[in-house]
Amino acid sequence: MSVSLTERAAEHVQRFLSGAQGGNGLRLGVKPTGCSGYAYVVQPAREVGEHDRVFESHGVQVIVDDESLKFLAGTVVDFTREGLNEGFKFNNPNVSATCGCGESFNV
Repeated sequence: MSVSLTERAAEHVQRFLSGAQGGNGLRLGVKPTGCSGYAYVVQPAREVGEHDRVFESHGVQVIVDDESLKFLAGTVVDFTREGLNEGFKFNNPNVSATCGCGESFNV
């Protein structure tokens, strides 16, 4: 299964990467944290490692390490604006629960 971006998220990433030094794609991952277990990690990708998978989505390379892919397979990432807040929204079919603050998830 792949990890993909909506068109709106891809446009945001392309604008961001055009100003980022050395970014050639978007790296997505997870890290253990929070009250529900895991949190998303989003950062510019500067290189592709031996244990990375690369997905192409609306002209953007989405890079996910093999370990994180277990948690992110099938995820669609959108970029949303709600009032004064904006950010990535993850539609992750693997999530079984989220914490009350929405910052972490469990599978």
